[in-house]
Amino acid sequence: MISRVLVPMDESEMAEHALEYALEAHPNAEITVLHIVGEPSPMMGKAMGLAIEDNLEEAAEEHASAVLDRAREIAQEQDKEIETDVMWGSPAKAIVNRAADFDTVVIGSHSGSLADRLFVGNVAQKVFRRSPAPVTVVR
Repeated sequence: MISRVLVPMDESEMAEHALEYALEAHPNAEITVLHIVGEPSPMMGKAMGLAIEDNLEEAAEEHASAVLDRAREIAQEQDKEIETDVMWGSPAKAIVNRAADFDTVVIGSHSGSLADRLFVGNVAQKVFRRSPAPVTVVR
C-alpha cells in the first residue's frame, strides 16, 4: 500500500496535472509537494538573484510561495490536505535524494520553457532513471 507520495512541483501545467493525479490515484496517502529552488547557473536565471540574498532560506521560501499556494488550492479543490517542502539545488538531484523517504514519486512529464529543457535537461527523465522509489510520470 502506498502511504507516502512525493510530488515535485514547479510553475508548469504538467506539475499541476501530476498533483491532481497523485491526489486522485492515492486518496489515502500523505502527499508532499516539493518545490526546488535551482542553483545559480551561468545562464543567470532566477536562482542567481536568490544567490545574492542575505537570507537564502527566506528568499527560497518566498520564491516558492506562489507554487506551493497553487498546490494547496488544487488539494483544497479535492477536499485534501498536503504537506509542502522547499529545497535548494539541482532539481533532479534534490528529488532523487528525497525520494528514498517516500513510497512513490509522481512527476510531470516536462516543465518550463524550451530553453529550460535544453539547458537544464529533462528532470523527469533523470528522476525516473535514478529514483530509489517507483516513479509515475504524468502527461
